[in-house]
Amino acid sequence: MKLLVDTDVFCKLGIANLLEDAARIFGTSLQECGRLPALPFMLRRGRLRKVFGNPTCDALIPVADSMLEVPQPSVTWLEKLTAIEAIDPGEVLIFARAGESGLLFWTGDKRALRALKAIEDFIPALAGHVVVLEAIMLALCDRLGHEELRQRIAPLAAVDRMVEVCFSSGNPDPSTALLSYYRALEIELAPLELWNPRGRG
Repeated sequence: MKLLVDTDVFCKLGIANLLEDAARIFGTSLQECGRLPALPFMLRRGRLRKVFGNPTCDALIPVADSMLEVPQPSVTWLEKLTAIEAIDPGEVLIFARAGESGLLFWTGDKRALRALKAIEDFIPALAGHVVVLEAIMLALCDRLGHEELRQRIAPLAAVDRMVEVCFSSGNPDPSTALLSYYRALEIELAPLELWNPRGRG
């Protein structure tokens, strides 16, 4: 298993058919990535069908089924998170597994990350392993180019305000806007160290 993927980022990249492109940035395939055990069920019957629509969820079910399940972390790491209301059970599983194993993880849950940054044990364990959607989009922009990504991003822009703003018709340079969002998150979430799509410096 190369990296962990939360449900929000899975769905948002999935509706724009960008999951495999994003996985390649990290030198892996989607089939080597871990997703939450409940994801296929949520796509079939859960709230995701209300948010993203039945056709989208139907198309994403076989994609989710092709991925690995995130293994259960040890109780030692789970106990550091289970009492924190701002971190839902799915993020608890991903954060604890990432902390224990040193894996990178994709997450779109800013509320959970704000809570996570206050837990000292996770700061060194997750240094550079926290991959936010803004960083993935910036890396995709660099890899695919603005114009190709703009064409593919329309379904995602309809459900994500950050993407809508960065790829609006009046914005000729989405990378600059994406970088601005990313830098703001770096500051807000410190001392958590985010994965940097453009390296250091």
